[in-house]
Amino acid sequence: MTTNTSKARWLPLVVFGLLAALLLAGVILSRQGNREALPSPLIGKPAPAFELPVLHEAGRLVSSTELLGEPYLLNVWGSWCPECRVEHPVLTRFAETKRIRVIGYNLKDEHADALRWLEQFGNPYWLVLTDYTGDKAIDWGIYGAPETFLVDAAGVIRWKHVGPVSDETIRDELIPLLDQVDG
Repeated sequence: MTTNTSKARWLPLVVFGLLAALLLAGVILSRQGNREALPSPLIGKPAPAFELPVLHEAGRLVSSTELLGEPYLLNVWGSWCPECRVEHPVLTRFAETKRIRVIGYNLKDEHADALRWLEQFGNPYWLVLTDYTGDKAIDWGIYGAPETFLVDAAGVIRWKHVGPVSDETIRDELIPLLDQVDG
């Protein structure tokens, strides 16, 4: 009975040690790699079909098939998204190069709020689609904003970036992929 009592005394210390080791492992692993790089199961597959309203043209719907023929960058944003403000100047500078069509995907926003946001910060988009309910976003695997996709001329998703796009992201990731898609 003495052996069981002494083992029982050490049990809380052993459990604490295991939890501390697990916490330490989590901290170490979180420092490695790009934590925002979430692999998308859609990379290399056709972009999901959609038909969405155009923000600036009441009653006009654009389908995914209408965008085929040229590559495009689909940028998910919302007026409610603080990180979208961070990436907006970067995206604007890139759109001004006219290297690729930059299409806005306004997610779960009020119509007036989205228009006001673009008036305030500028509109870098070739076209702005809007998904008021977020129903089509589910098909794309979108869970928030900002997120950005590169879709080639055939409608195949080639790249996904979660979080704000930076100048470095464009230079180091997007431009090399554009060279491949254009080549």
